[in-house]
Amino acid sequence: MMNADNRLLSTLAEGLIRTPLLVVLIVMVIGVQLVTGSFFEWQNVRGILQDSAVIAIIAVPVAMLLISGYIDLSVGSSLALGGVVASLIVANGQGDPAIAVLLAVVAGAVVGAVNAVVVTIFGLNSLITTLGTLTAVRGATQLISPTPKNNFGDGFGFLGIGTIAGVPLSVWIAALIIIVAGVFLTLTPTGRHVYAIGVNREAAYLSGVAVKRIPFVLFIVSGAAAAFAGTIVVARLNSAPAGQIGGGFELVVLTAVLLGGVALTGGEGSMFGVLVGVLFYGVLNNGLVLLGVTTFWQAVASGVALIAAIGLSRVTHVLRVRLAAANARRLAAMAPA
Repeated sequence: MMNADNRLLSTLAEGLIRTPLLVVLIVMVIGVQLVTGSFFEWQNVRGILQDSAVIAIIAVPVAMLLISGYIDLSVGSSLALGGVVASLIVANGQGDPAIAVLLAVVAGAVVGAVNAVVVTIFGLNSLITTLGTLTAVRGATQLISPTPKNNFGDGFGFLGIGTIAGVPLSVWIAALIIIVAGVFLTLTPTGRHVYAIGVNREAAYLSGVAVKRIPFVLFIVSGAAAAFAGTIVVARLNSAPAGQIGGGFELVVLTAVLLGGVALTGGEGSMFGVLVGVLFYGVLNNGLVLLGVTTFWQAVASGVALIAAIGLSRVTHVLRVRLAAANARRLAAMAPA
């Protein structure tokens, strides 16, 4: 009974901690609608959902890596690599779209595997390592496709602009990924191990947790997811400019994840929070466009959002630590003498 009470209190506290961002999101949506009168038009909402879906597909594995105490900043370049690899196969309507997507995902998984080996096997810092692959993969992508490929055909294009029941295919894919990841993190032993590694890697190792294998797999999934998102982006654009797609996307994803309550220090976060963070970032950018804010000020707003996300992550961490301490004191007071 006591454990059930503790879980209930923790759940309620986490909900309250995340509520401010959710409230701000709702207020922001209402405010933009009142000012512009066009926010809730389906064409605008669909655009937000499509943009947010791409972010979400990458944000899910990036969030799980952060929870386990690692970071992947190479996802923007992996996105570009995946899009370019697919474009080389289906350019001018030739090639099998399924094979194009498969090879793109494999290419991204290879980048993730390189990160995994360097970080988990050789023990290098994940921030420095993925910054290195960010630059190297971007350069390699431009080398293999110095000029943009285009005209990919309807089959491949459906991935980017196709709909099911009026909702973009990419949104359905992102929703499925978030649901599966949420179930994985909360209902499976391996998911709980992801948190344990982020909280205390040494203690997790002594408890028999696969402290190297789990992050290894997560790095591969992160690279593969980013490359898959890249195929969606180029399918939607019907073009693959290697030097432009995915530029700075790693910061976009990181901002959304941190806004969603995933701790930069590891061990904390949820897929619900990631979803809120992704939607917040998507609505923020869309609202700035609708309000006629210039591109330069949009960049300023994105930077401020990143700083705010880090601050929010820190505040959330402090609140959870204090909650845990309060629960511990309450249990100690209730224990028999």
